[in-house]
Amino acid sequence: MATNVVMPQMGYDMREGTVVRWHKEEGETVNRGEVIADIETDKATVEFEAYTGGILGRIVAAAGVAVPVGELIAIITDPGEAVPDAPAASAPAAAAPGTAAAPVVVAPPQETAVPAGDGQVRASPIARRLARERGIDLALVAGSGPNGRITERDVENYRPPVAPAPPPSVPAPVGEPAPAAADARIELSRMRQTIARVTSDSKTTAPHFYVTAAVDMGKAMALRREINDAADPESRVSVNDLMVKACALALAKHPKFNAFYRGDYLQVNGAMNIGIAIALETGLILPGVSNCESKSLLQIAAATKDLIARANSGTLRNEEYSSTTFSISNMGMFDVESFTAIIYPPHAAILAVGSVKEQPVVRDGQLGIGQMMKATLSTDHRVADGAEAAQFLMEIKRALENPVSLLL
Repeated sequence: MATNVVMPQMGYDMREGTVVRWHKEEGETVNRGEVIADIETDKATVEFEAYTGGILGRIVAAAGVAVPVGELIAIITDPGEAVPDAPAASAPAAAAPGTAAAPVVVAPPQETAVPAGDGQVRASPIARRLARERGIDLALVAGSGPNGRITERDVENYRPPVAPAPPPSVPAPVGEPAPAAADARIELSRMRQTIARVTSDSKTTAPHFYVTAAVDMGKAMALRREINDAADPESRVSVNDLMVKACALALAKHPKFNAFYRGDYLQVNGAMNIGIAIALETGLILPGVSNCESKSLLQIAAATKDLIARANSGTLRNEEYSSTTFSISNMGMFDVESFTAIIYPPHAAILAVGSVKEQPVVRDGQLGIGQMMKATLSTDHRVADGAEAAQFLMEIKRALENPVSLLL
């Protein structure tokens, strides 16, 4: 039986995607779970895996063309099955409330390069986006692709010609103000526009409130040193890994913070898929480590390293974007003492983590030096109240101040 493959929603905020490259050609065998295409979203390029096996009977979405979420991009058939006719290509019409829009069919990919609006410059869609973000005139870039087409690598390697040195400036006469700097316009990338939309929606829709606690990280940092001294480089544990494990333990006792607000009910999620904020050159993304409730501290550390590496190389999977249930934002590496984070919809909360600093502390009436860290929980007031948020945050604090629990 033929299966329609549609543009997936790779994240709460995704509205459309672009197939950058098909890994399979029409008529080739496809296995379930096999990567069949690279799809570019507003935030990254993600590997798209087939959710059924068979024969790639028809490619509907051409590489480089934006397709709305839920629209047809390919058809997979059983071996020997005839490929059903796809609807004729048409402009998408607004769907009536409560009804699904008809699939939009895009012409198959062409061998020739895509011309620019002036008919002269040929460039890939990613190269055009990258050039816009960097303010590069594509007419000045030499293309290395077929027929002189400009690729992403060509834009990345482009270096503008060095302008001649300006003549020495004449200082303004004493008493006259220096001329004001000229105003400038900076175009926002698609990722920055998406971040602006999602954060605005979150702050407008979800009533945020915040609770902060100071955590004594002395024992946790000592445990981390012991683990890292004995572990190989690939298994080294970061402060953020400790936070992920502590949050998983706290979520097990306070499942409301692993839930989504759905209007008249809460959707409590069984799996603890904890998203971690990763800063890329182009903006911020929030992919997640899946099933933290069943992972050890070392497994979380390995999964986090792999997640960050693939985030930077643009090879994250769909579910790593779309299935997170709670999130952590850590700015300790930037020497930030404390901050508040905006909740990522539809999450109920996000934990903002500052740096671990040596500070004077009083223990049993004695003044000493402690390794202190501030953590701030942002909570959706529709999901939980202040006392519940405080109890959840105290559970995280207890786990970090008694870090043996992170190993159990």
